[in-house]
Amino acid sequence: MKRLVFATHNPNKKREVAQMLEGHYDVTDLNDLGLAEEIPEHGTTLEENAEIKARFVYEKFGVNCFADDTGLEVEALQGAPGVHTARYAGETKNANANMNKLLLELKGHEKRAAQFRTAICLILEGETYHFEGIVRGSIRRSRSGEEGFGYDPVFEPDGYDITFAEMHSEEKNRISHRGRAVDALIGYLTGEN
Repeated sequence: MKRLVFATHNPNKKREVAQMLEGHYDVTDLNDLGLAEEIPEHGTTLEENAEIKARFVYEKFGVNCFADDTGLEVEALQGAPGVHTARYAGETKNANANMNKLLLELKGHEKRAAQFRTAICLILEGETYHFEGIVRGSIRRSRSGEEGFGYDPVFEPDGYDITFAEMHSEEKNRISHRGRAVDALIGYLTGEN
């Protein structure tokens, strides 16, 4: 099976994507490459950050790879946290602190519409490709659920009355922003698109 490097240190993200690409590619990550350093994300958009990370890995290791960047875009906050989603409450990337800040900033807001958006950049044999996935929903007033990671306990996707953190991983992967972006990636890699 062909190897594809996912430019992440996040074991949760790797596991999610590896499940979705199972049978198509052997997904490895930055930890498997022995790369401990963080890849600087200095882009102003999700697409730029995804490409910066993918290009870094491709140029350093010469391997087929892809990177993603995901943002939570909240309508009442004019699209924030957006490109700063992982570091919303500071450089430590603390999910609890991020959710606390988000819930505090939305206190008193009736309109809580939001979307998760994932941008993927694939570098395959030196060629660059871009994919996107979006899931719309709203921000709950309090946390609910134990599954997933990041903002999952406060995000309720449209058409559901539970949060991402209350879903089984298979269900979340099927409808999530990352799932939709990876589906587009898989469609391209397997020739089904």
